[in-house]
Amino acid sequence: MSSSNEDFVFGRHAGIDFLKTQEAEKINKVFLAEGVQEDFAREVYRYAKKKRLIVQRVPKSKLDALVQGGNHQGLVLAVASFAYADFDQLLDQLDQQEEAPLLLLLDNIEDPHNLGSILRSADATGVSGVIIPKRRASGLTSVVAKTSTGAIDHVPVARVGNLVQTVQALKERGYWVFGTAMAGEDYRRWNANGKTVLVIGNEGKGISPLLLKQMDQTLTIPMIGHVQSLNASVATGVLLYQAFNSRHPL
Repeated sequence: MSSSNEDFVFGRHAGIDFLKTQEAEKINKVFLAEGVQEDFAREVYRYAKKKRLIVQRVPKSKLDALVQGGNHQGLVLAVASFAYADFDQLLDQLDQQEEAPLLLLLDNIEDPHNLGSILRSADATGVSGVIIPKRRASGLTSVVAKTSTGAIDHVPVARVGNLVQTVQALKERGYWVFGTAMAGEDYRRWNANGKTVLVIGNEGKGISPLLLKQMDQTLTIPMIGHVQSLNASVATGVLLYQAFNSRHPL
C-alpha cells in the first residue's frame, strides 16, 4: 500500500493524462493489468517509453489491492504524493498576471469525489487556484485525482490552517468574497469581474457561521423542484459557469 510519500493515480483517462503531462520523476511505477486491450497497452507503453519508465504487467487482482477496489480500468501509476501550492506564493504569482484572479475556497468539503469533480469544473472555467483547509476536509488523494480526470495536475491547490483568517488576508489584497446561502441574491445577477473568491460550504452544513460573516455578498441558486439543495460539486459548477459568463461575455 502507499506510504506517506506515495499515492496512486488510476483509471485510463487519468493515468494516460498523468503519463503525458507529468515529469518522469513524479512517477515511481507503472502497473498495467494482464489482458488489457492491445491498443490501450500500446498507448501506455508509448508514453512510458518517452519518459524511460518501465511498465510492469501484473494480475488484475494486484491492481484491485493497490487501489482498494477502485475502478482502475487496468492501469495504476504509483506516484509521488500530490504537492500543494504555497498560499502566499500563489497569491504573489496571481498578482503578476494580467487577468484578475478567480479563486475557489472550499469550506470542509469531505467527499473526495466531490473535490475531484470540483477541480474538474475549476479547470474548465479558468479558476486560478483552489483553497482548502488542512483539517476536517478531503485532501488531494488518488480518488480525487481519478475523479478530476487530470484536472488535479493543472489547478493549484493550497491548504491553509484557518479559513476566516485566510479570507481576511484575501480581502486585504483586494479580493471580493462571495458565498452561498439560501437567503442570498439570485446567482444569475452575479458579476464576478475583478479579484474574486467564491466560497463553497460543506456538503451538509453549508458555510460555517464565522466564515459566512466574512462574505461581501451571498448567492443562491433558485430551485423549483421538491428538493431544495444541490450536490456541492454540481452547485459549484453552476456558479463557476456564471462567473465564467460574466468574465467572458458573448
